[in-house]
Amino acid sequence: MVSYPPAVRVHWAPEPTRLAPVVQAPPFTPGKRLFDVLVSLLVLALVLSWLVPLVSLLIHLTSPGPVFFRQRRTGRFGRRFYCLKFRTMVHDPGSEFQQAIHGDLRVTILGRVLRKTNLDEMPQFINVLRGEMSVVGPRPHAVLHDAQLWNQFTDYSARYAVRPGITGLAQVRGQRGLTSERSQMAHRLRYDRFYINQQSLWLDLKICWWTFWKMLTGDDNAF
Repeated sequence: MVSYPPAVRVHWAPEPTRLAPVVQAPPFTPGKRLFDVLVSLLVLALVLSWLVPLVSLLIHLTSPGPVFFRQRRTGRFGRRFYCLKFRTMVHDPGSEFQQAIHGDLRVTILGRVLRKTNLDEMPQFINVLRGEMSVVGPRPHAVLHDAQLWNQFTDYSARYAVRPGITGLAQVRGQRGLTSERSQMAHRLRYDRFYINQQSLWLDLKICWWTFWKMLTGDDNAF
């Protein structure tokens, strides 16, 4: 079993409950950050340079509203940031937070394609370059989603001991998307803990490959 150094106290609380969660920080690995920056720069130069203009045009042609969807999510040590995605739902700035479900009428026709292929997540490589995310890690949850879950699981805050990822072990192992059942979130947390304990460049490369394969074949859990 991997042992962590002393716990790091986080002076932060998800809305609306005031908490002072404690998470444990694994050793700093500069190689992982170097991997994140190099991969993000390659994606930015080779993919996003043409994908953003193309998807922006398609979004404007199929659904009124902004190209990007910005949502407040929880990062490492509970620091909040705006996570970027291509907008896949009907634009409704006054709507309340609600996870997408199967057959969700809010998702546009183009949005279904983007979500099924994971292309909606591609702008998050910008978040990686900013240092807010990693290429691989536990997926960041919306702040309001965290508020619903923080006290339901004893070690929930431990998933924020590392930078959240664009993709993660839980997502490539079938725990992506809806977590309306307690058991679904419990399975996701097990994968997150396993990844934090066993993270390595080799594991990151395997998760990236599994993610790429799901992009080609489609993800049944992407609503």
